Amino acid sequence: MGLKRDIGLVGLTFVSVGAVFGSGWLFAPLLTSQAAGPAALLAWLIGAFAMMLLAMAFAEVTAMFPVAGGIARIPQFSHGRLLALVMGWSAWAGYCTTAPIEVEAALRYASVYAPWIHSGAQGGLSLAGHITAAALMLMFTVINAVGVQWFARINTSMTWFKIAVPVVFAVMIISTSFDARNFTAHGGFMPNGVSGVFAAIATGGVAFAFVGFRHAIDMAGETRDPQRTIPRALVLSLVISLLIYAGLQLAFMGALSPADLSGGWSALHLGVGQGPLGALATALGLLWLVSLLNVAAVVSPLGGGLIATGSNGRLAMAMANNGIFPAVFARLNAFGVPLYALILNYIVALVLLFTMPFREIVALNGAAIILSFLAGPIAVAALRHLASDVHRPFRVPISHVLAPVAFVIASLLIFWTGWETIYRLLLLLALGLLLFLVRLTIIGREDLDPKGVRWFVPYLMALTTISYLGTFGGGLAVIPVHLDSGLMALISFAIFYLAVNDRLTKEQFDGFIREEMQIEEEEYRPSSVGKTPLHGP
Repeated sequence: MGLKRDIGLVGLTFVSVGAVFGSGWLFAPLLTSQAAGPAALLAWLIGAFAMMLLAMAFAEVTAMFPVAGGIARIPQFSHGRLLALVMGWSAWAGYCTTAPIEVEAALRYASVYAPWIHSGAQGGLSLAGHITAAALMLMFTVINAVGVQWFARINTSMTWFKIAVPVVFAVMIISTSFDARNFTAHGGFMPNGVSGVFAAIATGGVAFAFVGFRHAIDMAGETRDPQRTIPRALVLSLVISLLIYAGLQLAFMGALSPADLSGGWSALHLGVGQGPLGALATALGLLWLVSLLNVAAVVSPLGGGLIATGSNGRLAMAMANNGIFPAVFARLNAFGVPLYALILNYIVALVLLFTMPFREIVALNGAAIILSFLAGPIAVAALRHLASDVHRPFRVPISHVLAPVAFVIASLLIFWTGWETIYRLLLLLALGLLLFLVRLTIIGREDLDPKGVRWFVPYLMALTTISYLGTFGGGLAVIPVHLDSGLMALISFAIFYLAVNDRLTKEQFDGFIREEMQIEEEEYRPSSVGKTPLHGP
């Protein structure tokens, strides 16, 4: 049985939107307010713009090559297997942390009704809580294992509810209690300066929320009419998400009382037990809204975990098709789903859940996934040279400008997470390198041209050095604030062109395309219904 192209525009859009509205919307309004004050609205706008640039880059290349696990496969077409390994490993490791994050976030809220879920002064999961989390992640795996059509239907139903609740919250809060003076008092519109806006994007939940768009890329191999559906779904999902998040942020900040802001925005502290949104609704006497939020606080993260589980199965499958993971993880079950990949990811997610503190998992998640996004902009530029004759259903406008800008923005989003997160990212990459060397001794591949990753070495050196000496997240602050960001942007801009120059030769590109067409023939062999040619019409 092969892959089935059963996901349409609504289903694919809701895959992205459902992931964007996982657990992030429950806490992001508070975290961004603490970091940036009223300028948190700017953080959402800038974050959406940044993700839109990255989404457009992936929209062009995934519409050309609609393959499952696109984030891990696309770099192979432009720069070869080694870059696909690096980016795929980073994305896969980040994805493996998503389901544990979403499940634990759901259980944190559910513990109000089931206190046995957490134990101890630190509020971590108890043994019963861990077993419950493991059972929920198993449920995600089973739902994904019975076919993409079932997955899409369940996710779409959950996403309608996940969208409705924050919209209802924003409308009710704005109509009940809204004070425009909150946006100019207590230090002005931008109390923590531009740095506060950057911090809100990187660590306040903006980037964490918007990276959910990536799941539409990973489901490209199971999408109907992917050349049109993928670009539309990516753009629609980001626009819908921005409108809802901006409304939610506006409502939250406008409804805060003078007492809440007496210590300034940085000292804002709201809702220890019931979350910031629930605490605000309680203070305003909207108890029915609190009950609705409590239900959404469990449903939303669980929906995000369901999506992450499905996407990560396709990513592990893509890693197997790249020749990095054993071939068994690319094998499909009777429902056209990579079952062994899902099982592998479930086991890894369990290990992370039982061994890593929640804060460390969250810190690693965003940086690891955004690092994999670097492949999108350089693939767009490289494939304009390598595949100039391939039909492009969607083209990034003025790509010679927007592609390097997107690369720089992705680099800054990683950089702004801070040194404490980046050194964990480096450890993750080192672990991936070690596992790759073990795998290499077994499979002995001869087509691993190092040219495609030459740019990545100076890139990591620059990221590590400037982060360690900079001002974000535990850096030494030897390089002053703003200068560190400017330096990182300048170096990233230069390395972008080095990366594009390190692309494959035309002969290597043609070889990978022939290989991909063979893989596609195997994946879709049982039926030609919904099959889309790799090169488009």
